[in-house]
Amino acid sequence: MKFKHELAELFQLKTVTGNGKRFYETPEGDRYPSVTTITGLLSREAIQAWRLRVGEEAANKITKAATTRGTKVHKLAELYLRNELVSQTSLFEEEMPLIGEMFNQLAEEIDKHVGTVKAIEAPLYSNALRVGGTVDLVAEWDGVLSVIDFKTSSKPKRVDWIDAYFMQSAAYAVMFEERTQMPVSQVVIAIAVEQHGPQVFYGKREDYIEQFKDLRAKFDIID
Repeated sequence: MKFKHELAELFQLKTVTGNGKRFYETPEGDRYPSVTTITGLLSREAIQAWRLRVGEEAANKITKAATTRGTKVHKLAELYLRNELVSQTSLFEEEMPLIGEMFNQLAEEIDKHVGTVKAIEAPLYSNALRVGGTVDLVAEWDGVLSVIDFKTSSKPKRVDWIDAYFMQSAAYAVMFEERTQMPVSQVVIAIAVEQHGPQVFYGKREDYIEQFKDLRAKFDIID
């Protein structure tokens, strides 16, 4: 499948990392924390408790495997949306069966729903929110301009478990509108789940952006 591109013109942003936190430097010279650094505040205590429970070595192994899986699936989805890759390739089936299977889950949803593409793995920032980030995809989803965030998971999710994903995507929607003057009201979370099949969740930007703003204010206090 070939996707139609009408890509927005966006600044490339420099990223810097310090104390485990990522920051984006804007063309105006500001340095803003990443969206995921902000939403990470929601899970910080739970992650620390989990690492203590399973042990540092096991936690590092699990985290590395999940990060590697997510990075590879995201990259394949990016190439697919750029019309540089086809799904269902035998290479994945033979050499990376799990990665290929999870990518194909997302590709099937992309094929069913995605129309004109406005941004792929694109850098964004907002002076109003004072954050930066890289959005997976901004495109028409069933004809509605949306922020689409791709995730991978070893187990199915419940909608009440993914507030952080919705807040992240709501922030991207605000950033994209600020940079392009194109309003985005819908956010879509598409999750590839190991040995299960895809999950797709829908939300509205306005239902989550105030929660994100509260977290952003909290970051200033505890950072």
